[in-house]
Amino acid sequence: MNKPTRFYSKKQEQAVAKVVNGRRTANSGATPFYKGDVVTNDWCIECKTATEAKASMSIKREWFSKLKEEAFGTGKHYSAVAFNYGPDTDNHYIIDEKTFKRVVELFEKEDHEDAGWTKPW
Repeated sequence: MNKPTRFYSKKQEQAVAKVVNGRRTANSGATPFYKGDVVTNDWCIECKTATEAKASMSIKREWFSKLKEEAFGTGKHYSAVAFNYGPDTDNHYIIDEKTFKRVVELFEKEDHEDAGWTKPW
């Protein structure tokens, strides 16, 4: 028997919340005050899952415009879309270029500090 989509969505949201040390939003962000599927102090994350194993998934522009509004409206600095290719598959996270650049800078800084030197800026 097939389980409802909500079963798979909740399972993914719980897994994402655990990984990012966040909390799952009740009703998947459908309430007027609590938006996004998973939130942390700084992040608003929208979760998208397939209910059965797939080789590909379409990424929709509207997910990002809605998520950007929700993050802004809730005072979150960052947003991401978490998706997977079906139940019990790895989650992947999509972030915008500005956020990705910041992540790269942080990793490079950390790598350089571990090596005993830092960038001049």
